[in-house]
Amino acid sequence: MEIAALLLIGILTVFFVIIIAIALFIIRVMFKDKRQEGHSILRNYPILGKMRYITEKMGPELRQYLFNDDNEGKPFTRNQMEGTYISAKYNKRLIGFGSERDFEAPGYYLKNAMYPTQREEMLVDNENKVRTKVYQVDKEKLFQRKEHSSYKEANPFYLPDEEAVVIGGDTCKHPFTVKGLIGQSAMSYGSLGEKAITALSTGLGLAGGAWMNTGEGGLSHHHLKGGVDIIYQIGPGLFGVRTKDGEFSWEEFKRKSEIDEVKAFELKLAQGAKTRGGHVDGAKVTPEIAEIRNVEPWESIDSPNRFYQFGNNEEMFEFMKQLREVSGKPIGMKVVVGNIEQLEGMVSHMASSQEGPDFITVDGGEGGTGASYQELADATGLPINSALPVVDDMLKKYNVRDRVKVFASGQLISPDKVAMALAMGADLVNIARGMMFSVGCIQAEICHTNNCPVGVATTNPNLQKALIVEEKSFRTCNYVLSLRDGLYNLAAAVGIDCPTKFERKHIVYRDEHGRLQSLENIFPSAEVVKP
Repeated sequence: MEIAALLLIGILTVFFVIIIAIALFIIRVMFKDKRQEGHSILRNYPILGKMRYITEKMGPELRQYLFNDDNEGKPFTRNQMEGTYISAKYNKRLIGFGSERDFEAPGYYLKNAMYPTQREEMLVDNENKVRTKVYQVDKEKLFQRKEHSSYKEANPFYLPDEEAVVIGGDTCKHPFTVKGLIGQSAMSYGSLGEKAITALSTGLGLAGGAWMNTGEGGLSHHHLKGGVDIIYQIGPGLFGVRTKDGEFSWEEFKRKSEIDEVKAFELKLAQGAKTRGGHVDGAKVTPEIAEIRNVEPWESIDSPNRFYQFGNNEEMFEFMKQLREVSGKPIGMKVVVGNIEQLEGMVSHMASSQEGPDFITVDGGEGGTGASYQELADATGLPINSALPVVDDMLKKYNVRDRVKVFASGQLISPDKVAMALAMGADLVNIARGMMFSVGCIQAEICHTNNCPVGVATTNPNLQKALIVEEKSFRTCNYVLSLRDGLYNLAAAVGIDCPTKFERKHIVYRDEHGRLQSLENIFPSAEVVKP
C-alpha cells in the first residue's frame, strides 16, 4: 500500500509540474506577444494567433497530403509525382480502373490510329540490355508493406542508328549523336548537392542514350562519375570557364572541351522561371563549389542578367563560331520565348549569315528553378506548348530548321507530355524536376533555402545523408527507361513506327465545349521566306 501511495504521489507530482510548466509557458507567451509590435493579431490574441501561424506554416504539407485531390497540386499534382516515383522504383506505369484526368477540361489529346503499329514493326534498338534494380510488392495492407528488390535485364528502348538524332552533323568536327530522346535538363552543382548530381550522373549513364546538362554552375567530378554524355552550359556568370575577375577564359574553355564526356556547349540566355541570371544562396557555396565556379566560398552568387561578351545577334553568332572552332563540338543556346519580333530577327539573321547555333533549347515559362523571384516565375515567358510551335515555325519560315535541333523543357515529366512536345516541334526533351523526383524530391518547394529535407537540393552534408547514391541511381535509370518505353507505346498508338516521327497532325485540341481543332489549324505553318 505504501509503495502504491508513493507511486500515486509521484505521478500526481509529475502531472502538476507539467501543468504548471505549460501554464507558465502560456503566460510568458501572452505577455511577450502582447508587448511585441511586429504582429497585430498576436497583440490581441496571443494564443490563438500563435496557433494560426503554426497552422499557416503547416499549410503546404496539409494541402499536399490531406486536402488537395490527386490532380490539384502545383507545380505538380500528386498523380504526376506518384507516376514518376512508381516508374523510378518499379519500372512500371500500369494503372487500374481508369484515368483520373478531368476530361471536361480543355486540353490536348493524341489522335490514336484506327490501325496502330504492331510492336514488331517498331523501329527500336533493344539489343543491348540494361542491368538495373527494380522493386516488387509482395504484400500491401493498410499498416504493412512487404516488398523486395532484385536485379533484372531491362530493354533500353534506344533509337536505331538510322533514327538517331545528330547535332552539328554538318558544322562540327565532333557531332553529338543521341540514341534516346530524353535527357536531364540544366541543374547546377550548388543548386543540387553532390550526392544528387552523382546519383543522376550514374543513373543516366546506366540507362545510356541520354545526356546530362550541367546547368550554369560548371562541371564537377561528380558529373563525370557515371560516364554520361554531358552538355556543358555556360551562363552569363561564365562559371568554370572564367578568370577570377569574371572574364571569359579561352584556356579553361579549351580544357573543358577536351573532356571526352563533354559532347556540346549551351549558352544560357534565359531560363523559364527566371529570365535573368541565376542565384545561389551563400549557404550553398561550399569551398568545392567556389573552386569550380572560381568565386569566393559562402558568398551568395548572382549572375549578370545577360552576357557581357555580346549584345546583339551578330556578336553572339561570332562568339558561337569561335567556341565551335576551338572545341570542335556543337554550340547551342537556351532561350525563353516572349518577344516574337526579336526571335524572328535572330532567325532571319541565321538565314542571311548562315551562322548561329547548332541547337536551341526552348524553356517554357512553367519551368522550375533552384531560386528565383515570384514576379519572374509567374509573369515572364510563354508556356512550352505555345513557345515550341512558334520556334519550330520560325525556323521553317527562314529555311534553317534542317540544321538546328530543338530541345524542349517545362514540366514534361511523363511519356504523354514528351510525345506532345515532340509533336509540337521538339527533336529532344529535357527534364529537370522529374529527374529530381527520381532521386527522392518530395516537392517541399524550399530548394532556395539549403534545407531540402531529402538531401536533393542542398549542399548540407547532414541533410544529404538521406540520399543513398546507389539506390537513387537505379531509380533514375528506371525512370528514363520507363519514359522511353511509354514513348514507344504512344508512337505505336498513333500509327507511327518511331517517336522521332511525331508531328502536329497527331494532336487535337478539345475546348471547354467539346469542340475539336487540329493543332495544324491552331498553329498553321508559316510561308517560307525566299532568300
